[in-house]
Amino acid sequence: MQSALELAMPLLTISEAAARVGLRASAIRYYEQVGILPAAQRISGQRRYDEAALCRLAALQRARQIGFTLKEIRQLFFGFRKGTAPSERWKKLSQRKLAELKQMMNGIKAMQLILRDQGKCGCASLEECGKALLRGRFGKVTATFSPENYRPGRQKFVRSSGI
Repeated sequence: MQSALELAMPLLTISEAAARVGLRASAIRYYEQVGILPAAQRISGQRRYDEAALCRLAALQRARQIGFTLKEIRQLFFGFRKGTAPSERWKKLSQRKLAELKQMMNGIKAMQLILRDQGKCGCASLEECGKALLRGRFGKVTATFSPENYRPGRQKFVRSSGI
C-alpha cells in the first residue's frame, strides 16, 4: 500500500529525478547497475522514480559530496544490521572518513614542509641536486604520499630526516 506522500507525487522520469537531486541521468543508471539504487519501475519502457527513490538518491548524493566512496555508500545502505538507525550508520562511516582525512592532512603538511625547504640546497645544477638526494643529504628521494594518487588506507607519508 502506498503512503499519502507517494500517492500525491507523480512518478518522475530519469531526467526529472536527476534534476531534482542534482545528478546526471547516467549516474542514476549506474547506481541502479551496481545495486545501490533498486531498479526503477518502468512505464512504456521508461524508468520512473517515486519519492522513496528520490530520498535514497538525495542520501547517496550527500554521501558522495562528503567524500564517501561507492564501497562506503554501499556499506551505508547495506552494511549494517537491519534496524540500525541512519544516524548510527552515518556516525560510524563519518568517524572512519575523519580518520582518513586526518591522515591525508598529516601527509599534506609534511609535503608542505618539504616544498618550503626545496630549493634551499644551493646546488648549481639539477644533476648536483640529484646527487645530493641520492646521497641522502636532503632526505629520501621518494615520498610515499602523493595527494593526486591518494587511496585511503594504502599510502602513508613519513617525513625523512635531514630536510
